[in-house]
Amino acid sequence: MTGLYHLARLNDRWFRLDEPLVSAFVKRWRPETHTFHMPFRECTITLQDVAYQLGLPVDEHYVSSFLTDFHVYIDGGRPAWVWFKELLGVLPPANQVQKFAVNCTWFQETFGECPAGADEETVRQFARAYIMMLLGTQLFADKSDNRIHIRWLPYVARLEEMDGYSWGSAALAWLYMCMCRVANRHVVKLAGPLQLLQSWIFWRFPRFRPAGYDEFNWPLASRWSGHNPSGSEKGPRVQMWRLMIDMLQARDFIWMPYSSPDVLQVVHPEFWHVHWENYVDHVLRFDVVADLGPSHDFLNWWS
Repeated sequence: MTGLYHLARLNDRWFRLDEPLVSAFVKRWRPETHTFHMPFRECTITLQDVAYQLGLPVDEHYVSSFLTDFHVYIDGGRPAWVWFKELLGVLPPANQVQKFAVNCTWFQETFGECPAGADEETVRQFARAYIMMLLGTQLFADKSDNRIHIRWLPYVARLEEMDGYSWGSAALAWLYMCMCRVANRHVVKLAGPLQLLQSWIFWRFPRFRPAGYDEFNWPLASRWSGHNPSGSEKGPRVQMWRLMIDMLQARDFIWMPYSSPDVLQVVHPEFWHVHWENYVDHVLRFDVVADLGPSHDFLNWWS
């Protein structure tokens, strides 16, 4: 009903994150262009990658995380925690709450398994809690990695409408934002949908793929289910991956270059919301091209 089944399956069968590999790639991320600056050229994760890798919708209504005063959006203007109890049937103890975020352990202990013979309302309560965990720990995880923000209440309140949101574009935007933040040398921990980043690396860079995972599945990220990276010391492995990246050439990347150099920068969330509502009028029309070199327009823009 929610359109998040693919993500739930990945959550159940997912491989462990290769942190040194991901860290080595993030070192190549440039916030100015939202691209990885490789020795050969630039490349980045696109909406098409999100749709293929995670099977998430990239059309329909926008998903906003800019809800600093999100309780204003709660149905009927009720206090957020009153609505929380109505939707999930129970409130977390005070020692499990930090402002508007609830510890993951409480969610897991309380909603780990739906009781047999549960009525329809109980099933929906467990479904809402599970989806909040899915969103809070898989798609939109923060650096704490152990808390779930209740900003997702307005979405899980109407489960039948959740497949009408562009979860894929929101996840990609969050990954971009997290990588831009960690590009600051004072930030040491990366958050975001890192399963998307790692699967994209495996897909686009054959040299980095784990051996023995040749069967195609849908979504593409499930192809790597069961992969267990080396548990050896991280420092030397980061250096090894960085050295391998330094030696990459254009033939080591699976290209899908486009003919349009247009770049869209969005600064204010309110503008982005309006723009997205009319996104059909702003879709760029371009072809996949054979020439992998940068265009003159792009070089002028970059200069």
